[in-house]
This record gives sequence, structure tokens and C-alpha cells, in this order.
Amino acid sequence: MHRPKYKRVILKLSGEALAGDRGFGLDTDIIASISEYIKEIRDLGVEVAIVVGGGNIWRGRSGKGMDRTTADHMGMLATVINALALQDALENYDIPVRVQTAIEMRQIAEPYIRRRAVRHLEKGRVVIFASGTGNPFFSTDTTAALRAAEIEADVILLAKKVDGVYDSDPITNNDAKKFDSLTYIDVLQKGLKVMDSTATSLCMDNGIPIIVFGLQDPENIKRVVLGEDIGTYVKEDRKC
Repeated sequence: MHRPKYKRVILKLSGEALAGDRGFGLDTDIIASISEYIKEIRDLGVEVAIVVGGGNIWRGRSGKGMDRTTADHMGMLATVINALALQDALENYDIPVRVQTAIEMRQIAEPYIRRRAVRHLEKGRVVIFASGTGNPFFSTDTTAALRAAEIEADVILLAKKVDGVYDSDPITNNDAKKFDSLTYIDVLQKGLKVMDSTATSLCMDNGIPIIVFGLQDPENIKRVVLGEDIGTYVKEDRKC
């Protein structure tokens, strides 16, 4: 059996990834498939924490004419819906799961408490972080970077619709060039759409590597954890 390269990971799932081809709402088949591979890496002894987005239901910037803080709070609630759906799917595979929210809602989830989250991970439970950071004007990318620093994760696994980072949009430009590796400074200076600048800077300051890979095949989650060279690796130095 292959040994995993990482002991503790943050898996960042966009809301769109949970919607599948429909682009909106929840695709239960996709969620079940993702859950299956999360189970596989957990069974390898990897401690798994997940940050979910909410773009399949609502984005803060979607609220034209709406107060930005209110719109962002609505987006945070959308991430809770996704977190509960993912929790249910994981529990169907007999995986113990805890959802922790940055906005307190005790009836349906635990409040985010760093020490409790770490203890859950040590006990083999999957922890899903919802509600973003609990603050408006911060993305779930920033949440992933912040939580990764707090729980001392080895890496952020950034699952996207495309199979890595390109110099332009590969969907609209057939000549787009894919990067195998980048530094944090590359991402910031070139304005590459890996994470937003706040999240990238936070990863750079704390030396947290980021692997961007495609989720068209959910098995890629397992392949990345086992150290296969797929996607784009973002780190401090290309020689690392």
C-alpha cells in the first residue's frame, strides 16, 4: 500500500464543485463520489479538514444593490448548507464528521474552536469548516489559509474545475500555458487566479504549500495525497 505524503490536510472545495455540471445547487452523486475518496485518504491515516465555499447557492458579490456585509453573511449561510450536505454524505460511509461554524448556530453545528478541531482530527474525525471566517469581505480561500495555519496543516489541497494554474483561462484560450510549479510571489505578481491575494499572502507568511488540481475526477484527491505529480504546486521556492 502506498504511504500518504501528508499527515494533515485542508481540502478546499468550491461550492461549484458540489454542483457538478449544473453549476447551481447540489449534485448528490458528485458529493457521494467526493466523499468516497475522502474516506479512502482518511483510511490511509490522513487527518482531513475541509473548507467549503457557497458559490453554488450564493456569492456575496451577487447581491447587486445590497449591503455588502448582508450579502456576505448570506454567502456564509450558503456554506453551511453545503457543509451539512457533505457531512451527511460522509456519514453514509460511516465516517465520523464534525461541522464547525464561524457564526454560532449551536442547534446544527459546533462553534469553531481551534483546540476542539485539532482534537477531532487527532481522533480520526473529518472536520468541516463552514461560515468562512465569520467576517464579511473575506473569501473562503482566506478561510482555508487561516484554518490551515491554525491547525498546522501540511498542505492546502485546492480542488477546482480546471486541472491546475494557467497563464490565462484554458476554457476560452486553447493556447493557455499550464504551470507545474509556482512561488507565492509569482502568483501575486502575475495576478494568477489561484487564491485571492489575502489568502496567498497568508500562505506565504506561514509557509503553507498549495496544490491546485482538477476535481473532474474525484480520485485526484487521493492521487495528490499520495504525492503524485498532478496539478500545480505553489510553494516558497521552485527548487523545494
